[in-house]
Amino acid sequence: MSDDKSKSGGQDRERINVNQDYELRDWSKSLGVSPEELKKAVAAVGDRAEKVREYLRSRSGSDRPG
Repeated sequence: MSDDKSKSGGQDRERINVNQDYELRDWSKSLGVSPEELKKAVAAVGDRAEKVREYLRSRSGSDRPG
C-alpha cells in the first residue's frame, strides 16, 4: 500500500501493506474485519484495495458461524 510517501493522509488508498502496523490497523478498522482476516484476504487476492474489498464482500457471512 503505502510505499508512496508523497500521499498525504497516511495511506495510498489503492494498496494494502499488511507489514506496516498502522496500515494493518487502519485498513482493518476501515473494512470492518480483524487484522487476521485482512491478512488472509491480502494473501488470497493480493494487495490491491478494490480486490480485497470484493473478496471480503463475497465472503461476508460464508465463513461466519451463525
